[in-house]
Amino acid sequence: MEFQQFIGFLIFLTVFTMGFWMLIFLLTFVVPYWLFGSFKEGMKLRREAKKLKK
Repeated sequence: MEFQQFIGFLIFLTVFTMGFWMLIFLLTFVVPYWLFGSFKEGMKLRREAKKLKK
């Protein structure tokens, strides 16, 4: 294995690992945060709509 191939492999491994951890971060933190915020905002809008009806 030549030095350039080794450097290319290390760069590939770095990019692959960064993508893997970004995917884990998105699935465990960002998506649930987004879903919970959307649900909370919907409940808030429903409460306001009920108050306006009365």
